Amino acid sequence: MPFDNSLKAWLTLSLIRGLGGEGARRLLKEFGSPEAVLAAPVKSLRSFVKTDVAAAISMGIPDDLLAAALNWLEDDQNQIFTLGDDDYPRALLNITDPPLLLYVKGRADLLNATALAVVGSRNATPQGNSNAEEFSRSLSDAGLCIISGMAHGIDAAAHRGALRGISSSIAVVGTGLDKVYPAVNRDLAHALAAQGALISEFPLGTPPVASNFPRRNRIISGMSVGCLVVEASLQSGSLITARLAMEQGRDVFAIPGSIHSPQSKGCHALIKQGAKLAETAQDILEDLSGVRRIDSIKPDTPDPQSGLLDLIGFDPVSMDGLCTRSGLTVSQLSAMLLTLELEGRIAALPGGLFQRIH
Repeated sequence: MPFDNSLKAWLTLSLIRGLGGEGARRLLKEFGSPEAVLAAPVKSLRSFVKTDVAAAISMGIPDDLLAAALNWLEDDQNQIFTLGDDDYPRALLNITDPPLLLYVKGRADLLNATALAVVGSRNATPQGNSNAEEFSRSLSDAGLCIISGMAHGIDAAAHRGALRGISSSIAVVGTGLDKVYPAVNRDLAHALAAQGALISEFPLGTPPVASNFPRRNRIISGMSVGCLVVEASLQSGSLITARLAMEQGRDVFAIPGSIHSPQSKGCHALIKQGAKLAETAQDILEDLSGVRRIDSIKPDTPDPQSGLLDLIGFDPVSMDGLCTRSGLTVSQLSAMLLTLELEGRIAALPGGLFQRIH
């Protein structure tokens, strides 16, 4: 992705300490562009932001912060989209606090795909994980890109199911995109980067700070036509996403569960508040029948996974062996192997070996 002066100005504005999205949008409305904001005299800036913030804008940011973004953009998987870009998610322009810019790793074409948020408990039950995966697989095959937050439990299951469908998945994360959190989802992150997308409004290097995760939820709901809550306790953070979806005018769906399960009480509360009860994926699709979806016919293109299956064979083989046979990198292979494992076409064996299943 080219690193032009306009993008440099957007990045600089987004990295000013203490400015925030609301202040940045106020300045952009007044001065017209990031370049004009950065060139404005401190006296003019003080009319719209605090004195210390105006001084910070005038001073700019350290060169190493821009250098880090420049180095990150050298990877073809990585892009940055600003509020001024045509490919910025159009749905986010209609929320009250759209991110100034988005860091994107993976398929940028999914940013404006018709999407459904699927969220739920980090401490999901086995049935909850199964529901999230199967609903997401069916909804993805029906033309809805699935958005979630790549957390433990329901989020991860939703991504896995969606990646098995044709419309893929987007993870909105609460860290910089140069970090994977939680670390246990590293393979899932590689699969999303290869077949779907990871996005974040947070600068590179941002660690997993607790306050960032509720903040990213407005992006999950804002990019979606609706939100499905699979499992949630009454204290679950996924209820924040559902509330934001309602405030943004999105449809909210909830899967009911046992009256005795704490992980069902959040969903039952949502249904009492007007969320739509979802027993099957078809319930959601019927309610969204007027929404244009991604073409649900799989493209007639070669399946790279099938070719990899031939290379794996029925005898155990190591990652190094597959790299030699295929000419692919470890990162590329990891994403493809995860997909094949999720589809039940290969098995991961002890010692880092893989084997095709008859």
